[in-house]
Amino acid sequence: MAEAIELKAWARQSSGKGGARQVRRDGRVPGIIYGAEEEPQSIALESKAISKQSQTGHFQSTVFMLDLDGTKTRVIPRDVQLDPVRDVPLHVDFMRLGKGALVSVDVPVHFLNELISPGLKRGGVLNVVRHDIPVRCPADKIPNAFEIDLKGLEIGDSIHISSIEMPEGVTPSITDRDFTIATIVG
Repeated sequence: MAEAIELKAWARQSSGKGGARQVRRDGRVPGIIYGAEEEPQSIALESKAISKQSQTGHFQSTVFMLDLDGTKTRVIPRDVQLDPVRDVPLHVDFMRLGKGALVSVDVPVHFLNELISPGLKRGGVLNVVRHDIPVRCPADKIPNAFEIDLKGLEIGDSIHISSIEMPEGVTPSITDRDFTIATIVG
């Protein structure tokens, strides 16, 4: 996992619908920080920075360092509300991360060597069952992605969670079965 990305935030005094609307009129995105046995805090974030980060595809599995009026707080996004028409963030919920905090996140799956897979060369199709794998891990050891090598896989082969090498401290959230991530079908 890369270093925490820094975002600028401002404390906001008014909460509720009216306060959130005023923040949006000022060109910012309202949000809240909660967790780590502290009081929830209403904040405002730079609209352009949040839009850019939310479009990365791994926004909710990225640790951020919020610079809140000079005080730095380590957080992870837990919910993003988007405008249904313009697809821009309307509100963001952040969870504070204490020292040694464990988080549950969805980590994306990337497939390698599709062009040299014998099953795919013969006309098979990669059927992706899970694009993301839910895992539980320390906040500072969140994997960027799981890479799955398709080299040598034939039609009828499947890839299960047990075939993925998990980094130290990372465990799948689903532990009651060996679930399928992808299959190669004819």
